[in-house]
Amino acid sequence: MGSSKRAPLAGGFLIAVATTLGAFVGATQRQPSAGLLIGLGIGVVLALAVWLRDRGRD
Repeated sequence: MGSSKRAPLAGGFLIAVATTLGAFVGATQRQPSAGLLIGLGIGVVLALAVWLRDRGRD
């Protein structure tokens, strides 16, 4: 009938949430920049995992 393409999963949301949470957690430890960077790193890793999983489901 027609092609049933699925919408890709949104990994960018994970980057935004992890970065924000990292900054807040870092601020409680008096290291907001370190928390932001750690959160960003975690978010990127999670987004890559979502992308790889989504890519394999075609």
